[in-house]
Amino acid sequence: MAAAALRRDFTPVILTAALVLLLAGSAVVPAYLRFLFELALANGLAVMGLMLLMRAGLVSFGQGLYYCLGGYTAGIAGSFLGISDVFALLALGAAVAAVVGLLCGLLIARYREIFFAMLTLAFTMVLYGLLINNERLGSTDGFNVPAPHFLGWAPEGERLGLTLFVVTCVLVYVVALGLHRYLGSAMGYLGEAIRENELRVEYLGASVRRLLLVKYVLAAVLAGLGGVLTGLAVGHVDPDLANWTTSGEFLFMALLGGIENVAAPLLGALVLELVRSYALEYAPYLWQMTLGATMLVIILFLPGGLWSLARMRKGADLTPEL
Repeated sequence: MAAAALRRDFTPVILTAALVLLLAGSAVVPAYLRFLFELALANGLAVMGLMLLMRAGLVSFGQGLYYCLGGYTAGIAGSFLGISDVFALLALGAAVAAVVGLLCGLLIARYREIFFAMLTLAFTMVLYGLLINNERLGSTDGFNVPAPHFLGWAPEGERLGLTLFVVTCVLVYVVALGLHRYLGSAMGYLGEAIRENELRVEYLGASVRRLLLVKYVLAAVLAGLGGVLTGLAVGHVDPDLANWTTSGEFLFMALLGGIENVAAPLLGALVLELVRSYALEYAPYLWQMTLGATMLVIILFLPGGLWSLARMRKGADLTPEL
């Protein structure tokens, strides 16, 4: 019992230390590296949502749906509605993702295994098809997202990038802490219980369908927030945000980092972005092979993801598990 408490209490320390390092290094690292970290953090939000579902025994190929909705919500609000405040855009993106997630989840929460995965993929590809045929939203080319404001302040150039990076870091930190507390709650533990035996969870008096619906909507909101941050960072959105390859990358990140800790999806997202970036630079014709080889090595030698290395070191009883 005491060891478990130590494990739970250690995660906020890791997250806080990472936040301090990111903020301290943001002013000295090259802009391109800061941009990579920003994309990794935004993608990490979507992967944390996927982690919620995977811990309940579900694999989703539909995180790209809500990721894309978040990005397009930010773009439409900025380009057509004149809403440019970053916090308003984040709230809108989360709200749209939550509503669509609730509507889709009412159907999807009934299914398991391959049927769940295929349904999530089907909804994602419906959105992709709608976007590529919508000329007003740029069809396959997408459209640009206006630069955001920050409570009335409109920085430009390098200062804009730095401010958005800080907002991204703080938001991801707050979300990760909240998700950590959720996973340590009774509802959080019930997710793992559902993965092991749904029938026993029902005997305990809990509604499995309702629990999975809550997790699905939370996963949608996290992906929507990630999509908003990505759209603002890149300054452009296009239908590829909803393509099956995007959802596949999120699954790749989850497998790469692991699902044992809320920091693991962020680690997986960061490693993927770094490997892809440097592979494109030094082996532009072999970068896909490099990613495949990386995934193969992880599956063979670290089936629990990179975070499982923490359990292998001496003193693993102090390692966070949530």
